Formats: sequence, structure tokens, C-alpha cells
Amino acid sequence: MGLKYFAYLSTDEHIENPQFFREEEKALGKAQRELSKAERGTRQREKRRRVVARIHERIKNRRQNFIQQQVARLLKRFGFIAVEALVVRSMVKNPKLAKSIADAAWSMFFTHLTLKAEEAARCVVKVPPAYTTQACSECGQRQNIPLSVRVYECPQCGLGIDRDHNASLNILAQAVGRHGGVIPEAPGAQAVGSRHKGKHDE
Repeated sequence: MGLKYFAYLSTDEHIENPQFFREEEKALGKAQRELSKAERGTRQREKRRRVVARIHERIKNRRQNFIQQQVARLLKRFGFIAVEALVVRSMVKNPKLAKSIADAAWSMFFTHLTLKAEEAARCVVKVPPAYTTQACSECGQRQNIPLSVRVYECPQCGLGIDRDHNASLNILAQAVGRHGGVIPEAPGAQAVGSRHKGKHDE
């Protein structure tokens, strides 16, 4: 999961971050300013309050629709899904990232994914996020790299790979290891496309 992309898959695909709140932020700010100017108890204030409420409702509905669509696509393609066990409530305490993290709605995504995966007989495994961005997915060598560096370059084996792609491979590897190196089959799901395919999917 991320802020540049909503999610980066081990298949080297990514899901764009729609940033619904950011898109509506200007309109919402204007509506809230207009509301603050209206006199309390007047029809005009109530009218402006409804405008603010409609914008919030629109953001909520667009976000829910996006998450439902993405979860459905993932469950249609994959029988085994590994995700980070992020503690979102702790992450939003960061004032610089709180608004963007809340806008991404990771908690809503995890909840919906888990619920729908159970209904569809798919397997979802959560793994600790520690070191997933620092470890080389090829040789396991760890290094500290700043968030601004988007390409992971391993000094040990020479691997050069997108930072988020590298992390997604580490997440999948951890999850597969917890299942004895075997990815459970799911009726109707396509094979998991990653570098682990062939070793674990056959």
C-alpha cells in the first residue's frame, strides 16, 4: 500500500491512487467558507450546510465504489493475496501524512478485502511490514533508503527494481513461507503472476 500508488502488486502492476478528497478539497473549502459566513438558524445556513454534506457524501461514495471495484478485480484474478498488516490508526498520527492516508482509506480496503475474500473462498494473509522496503527481494540484503529514493538498488547482488515492487515481492514471499511454500488454489481464479510462479503455483 502507498500514497504515490494506492497499491503495488508483485506482478509489477500498480493501482492508481484516485485521491478523491484532494480532488474535492477546493470545492469543499469554498462550501465550508460560505457556510461559516451564514447566520445561524437561517435558511441560507441550512442550505449551505446541505451543500457541504453533499460533497462529503460524494467523496464517501466515490471512495467506496473504488474500493469495491478494486477488491472485486483482485479476487477475480488471484486465489492468494498477501498484504501488509498496517496499523493505520497509528500512521494517521503523522500530521504530514494523515490527510493523504485517510483519503486512501486503507482500513476500508483491508476490511472489504477480508470480507469478500472469505465469501469467495480466497486466501488473504497479512504480514508484518517491517523491513519489506529495506530487504532485497532477490538476496535478502538489507539497507536503509530514504522515502524519496524510488528505485531499490542492491549493493550485494546488483538488483535494480522499483522500490514498491521490491516490497510487494517481499510481502508475497513472507506470506507464501507461512503456508509452507504453497499458494492455495481457488476455483476460477487465475494463477498468481509473480516471480514466485512455478515454484509455488504449480
